[in-house]
Amino acid sequence: MPDLEAFEDRLKKFKYRGKDVSARRQQRIAANLQLRKAKKDEQTLKRRNISLFSNDLFSQEPVKVQASLILEDIIKGVNSSDPMVCLMATQAARKMLSQERNPPLKSIIEAGIIPKLVEFLKVSLLPNLQFEAAWALTNIASGTSEQTQAVVKGGAIQPLIELLSSPHMSVCEQAVWALGNIAGDGPAFRDNIISNNAIPKLLDLISTNIPVTFLRNITWTLSNLCRNKNPYPSQEAVLQILPTLSELLQHHDNEILSDTCWALSYLTEGHNDRIHHVVAMGVLPRLVELMTSPELIILTPSLRTMGNIVTGTDQQTQMAIDAGMLKVLGQLLRHPKPSIQKEAAWAMSNVAAGPKHHIQQLITCDLLPPLVALLRNAEFKIQKEAVWTVANFATGATQNQLAMLVHSGVLEPLLNLLTAPDLRIVTIILDIVSFFLQEADKMHEKQKLCLLMEEVGGIEKIEALQLHQNCHISHSALNIIEKHFSGVSNKGPVSWGYLLVAMLPTLLLQTWRSAMLTSLPHPPEFSWLPSWLLLFRWPLSIKQLVCELGGGSAC
Repeated sequence: MPDLEAFEDRLKKFKYRGKDVSARRQQRIAANLQLRKAKKDEQTLKRRNISLFSNDLFSQEPVKVQASLILEDIIKGVNSSDPMVCLMATQAARKMLSQERNPPLKSIIEAGIIPKLVEFLKVSLLPNLQFEAAWALTNIASGTSEQTQAVVKGGAIQPLIELLSSPHMSVCEQAVWALGNIAGDGPAFRDNIISNNAIPKLLDLISTNIPVTFLRNITWTLSNLCRNKNPYPSQEAVLQILPTLSELLQHHDNEILSDTCWALSYLTEGHNDRIHHVVAMGVLPRLVELMTSPELIILTPSLRTMGNIVTGTDQQTQMAIDAGMLKVLGQLLRHPKPSIQKEAAWAMSNVAAGPKHHIQQLITCDLLPPLVALLRNAEFKIQKEAVWTVANFATGATQNQLAMLVHSGVLEPLLNLLTAPDLRIVTIILDIVSFFLQEADKMHEKQKLCLLMEEVGGIEKIEALQLHQNCHISHSALNIIEKHFSGVSNKGPVSWGYLLVAMLPTLLLQTWRSAMLTSLPHPPEFSWLPSWLLLFRWPLSIKQLVCELGGGSAC
């Protein structure tokens, strides 16, 4: 039977124990990658312009495009020496690429048109040709990585950046859109755009009289320049962008607020220094305010950003708490949207991974009742986050805080999850239970805790796990029962005949199980055994049975 020191060593294998707060929080980030990857952060990586009409500002000479222009005609047209024929062909290509369904991106690329489109970006005397070429390239870059790469290989980045200085707003806006699509493809293209000095030119476009549609595109492109890791964007680029993001966070438009919050969420992923740059801008109170928004497109990224911030240092977490984060978190744990509940539970688990005064603030803000409600009633993916919260809370709490956690009603729903199909969660719950029992023993409250576990059916569930096919789980369950529930009673001398009969089924089960586990790569099920053998709560060992019968010096 392992002693307390062995138990501590075992807990070091898990995120919430045996590690400093920073390590515990950072590993919670790693464990939450599935949450991050599920919906590509729920923000659009790339956008295609499918408007039917040009909204350019230079319509003095309307262009008449033949509706029946086919790809072969377009190829001939873009290679013509007549600028108007080039314009007609480019506009026809753009319209093809703007089809709402199945645009022929691959055909356009294979036709070798991209180099001509890039060339047209440089024709400053024909701004409408620049506009149509930028639009066509925008839609090609909205496709797959290979299709975006074709645009980059065609040399589009530098001339698109030059177009940010065009005197024609429509040309500027279309160039912004194209660069946003390219930056959204990954860190390599993002850094290519940054290294070509795009950020100052993008920021120069922002003014008080800019149309909101244009500002939306600029904000979205800036968010894509903050996006992606391996590597993250350079610190120089981040420090260039952050003051503008801080200003945009005060805007009234929902789309601008959404993309600004997503940008901040990307900038708070990873190292604590990245979090510091964001926190130092003084944006936390506004982010907390946005966490109360009824609009999911704002609530989701603002909550994500605050969740990232509390993965940082204790000081950064305290700044989030001081900004009022925990006062809002309770209503988000009760939010009707499961995705918000999960994000909120993840954020709470990171606060719970902190020092005791952070745990106390969770209690003060009355966050234990909604936590218990999630353990009891939420979807399993949310219950898993709630289990992590309990684990972090329990292993960092004072004895009084731990008692408050138990008295909050957490024990019953936690023990009910021992029947969950997730082996890791079952293992963590067993470790939490073992920790509860050890701490209760120190406080001379173990008997009360054992009775409470008996009342909610917890002991039966732990005993059932002794026959679990996973050796790790069965061993943990065995240790808990033998260490904390093998009570001694006095029932007179042992009847060894009765002992043999009583122990025979258990001995057969354990002997067969040991033999099979050592000889087979995959532990078999017990379905072939007579069902009545599994109906009884058989004693775990001869020693325990002897003790229960009240005899023998082994007790």
